[in-house]
Amino acid sequence: MTPEGPVNITYLAPLAERFPAHAQCEKLAAEITELAAYIFAATYQLLTLIHQFDQHKHWERLGMASCAHWLNFRCGIGMHAAREKVRVANALAELPTMSERFKRGELSYSKVRAMTRIATTDNEDYLLMIARHGTAHHVEKLVSQYRRCVRLQDTINANEQHKARELSYHYDENGSLVIIAKLSAEQAAVIMKALDRAMDSLDTNADVPAGTSEHESFSTQRADALAQIAETYLNTPPSTTSTADRYQVVVHVTPDTLKEGPPPDVPAGTSPKRTKPSANLSHIEHAPHIPAETSRRIACDCSIIKLTEDNNAQPLSISRKSRSIPPSINRALRARDQGCRFPGCTSTEFIDGHHIKHWADGGETSLENLVQLCRRHHRLVHEGGFGCERGVGGKIVFRDQRGEVLADWYRLPSIADEQNTLEWIEAQLPDVDIDSETCVPLTSAGEKMDWNLAVGHLFA
Repeated sequence: MTPEGPVNITYLAPLAERFPAHAQCEKLAAEITELAAYIFAATYQLLTLIHQFDQHKHWERLGMASCAHWLNFRCGIGMHAAREKVRVANALAELPTMSERFKRGELSYSKVRAMTRIATTDNEDYLLMIARHGTAHHVEKLVSQYRRCVRLQDTINANEQHKARELSYHYDENGSLVIIAKLSAEQAAVIMKALDRAMDSLDTNADVPAGTSEHESFSTQRADALAQIAETYLNTPPSTTSTADRYQVVVHVTPDTLKEGPPPDVPAGTSPKRTKPSANLSHIEHAPHIPAETSRRIACDCSIIKLTEDNNAQPLSISRKSRSIPPSINRALRARDQGCRFPGCTSTEFIDGHHIKHWADGGETSLENLVQLCRRHHRLVHEGGFGCERGVGGKIVFRDQRGEVLADWYRLPSIADEQNTLEWIEAQLPDVDIDSETCVPLTSAGEKMDWNLAVGHLFA
């Protein structure tokens, strides 16, 4: 008792007992951040494997246009996200410090994706400092501001670029066309935009033809995109009274060239599909010759005019133009296939009708003997060593360069039922020391960034 009266002493229970919902929230937050850090570390492992897979061009063996297309087909990753993963994976190979931080789960994929757009070995440490103390928003905005400043500096030489624009071309010794161009910035922007769009529609969504000895570099993809731009332009109705024939690409080919000769001796481990055509007497008008197999591919789906010549190459008679695939059958083919049928391909534009047994060899021009292929896979089936045939029950079967059947779908593996997600990831990353604070930024609440100072440091 005190003069003021009795004192009530209240027992204060622990915070977790008084606010059970708050304690549950904190537990969930810790589990989320820890799992996120494990996912970031696992993503690093994924990108490392993607880099190795891409560097060895393993996707080419399956007829894929790029590593991104393989990820889209086999892993269910969207094309844009797949391309970004391939880009980031290849960029990380040149950034060891960033790779180590990412490997330990300290950096999110969002931060790494942004930083690899501008990161070099010179600015890597500075970007990592920003990433460790800031959020993904800070990193992405810094990268965006820096790239904007770089673009503004590029306008200094605009007039000189305009004056220096030029284009020339010539044929090299093997008959390939070599184009040399110097364009102003605005001209280049239009052309690159057209190339990007053509690459998207190529399914590569753009990437491009790969043969047995070719590697589909980005420059190779652009070469195919340029050809697609030219074809699209020539297929556009002219605005003048000129006829479309003025713009046709004419291929001269003899009947014997189109016919497939007896199969040559096939070495062990190679595709049995490739055969030796009789005589290579085909060429593009006003240009060098082209391989007989290329002539067969072009003749799969084209307009045909039969021209009879005498021994002195003088025309004796000429037939009316006809289509190798009549319009009615072509419409039915489009309705049935609705795009390229090659396993994993999603292209629906720039599609050819392919004769499974070539019409020059007696194959019928019927739905049973036709299949739609994009330009890339049409070339692979003819010149790339891949095969296309009718299997049991009429099913269309594709084979790779080894003669192995290509599967047209894949089932993704699943995590065992007795394991939860975190346990499974921990088992995959036994050497990574991760807890609920590993990936949490060190930024202070309410702290603002001086963007001028931050961007200026990158130019220092």
